[in-house]
Amino acid sequence: MKAFVATKNVDKLRELRALFAGSQIELDVYPDYAEVSEDADTYAGNARLKALGLRSQLQAAGARGAVLADDSGIEVDALDGRPGVLSARYGGEIGWPERLKMLLAEVDGFVDKGRGARFVCTMALVIDDGRVFESEGEVRGLIAHEPTGSNGFGYDPIFYYPPLQKTFGEISEVEKNQLSHRYHAAQALLAALRCA
Repeated sequence: MKAFVATKNVDKLRELRALFAGSQIELDVYPDYAEVSEDADTYAGNARLKALGLRSQLQAAGARGAVLADDSGIEVDALDGRPGVLSARYGGEIGWPERLKMLLAEVDGFVDKGRGARFVCTMALVIDDGRVFESEGEVRGLIAHEPTGSNGFGYDPIFYYPPLQKTFGEISEVEKNQLSHRYHAAQALLAALRCA
């Protein structure tokens, strides 16, 4: 099944293509995709908004195909789950280095237990007949004391994964794609499709 991805984030697109490689879903981009406002208060709500938004854009252009969207974020225990669904917009219109510094400043002084965090990803797949399949994945870790590593994107350099004793910024893309929140969501989505 061919599915258009509702994103303009090239890092996320590369990750999704790797996660779905060899599956029944072949990912593609719709070059005229106009990003949809992510104003839902849940990851699932935002993923659905993006998927249905791109589906409407495809239909208006006379195109067909399934649509895949995801929404993800990081939730920090000491911050009562913040930044959560607002992760990509946390701190407003600032760059990622500033966003990471801001989050690190908020957890400064917390010992490792208070620095617990989880990455969450929800995926929504709308297929040709209009059915929507949703899945969620998560991975737990800690907020590091400083950014480490140059791999990945977003919060990866400050998300410390204890089993590997590294941040997501330090592990390879191949390693990340075998254990990340997006990996778990992709696997759950593929399992749901097999059962449909």
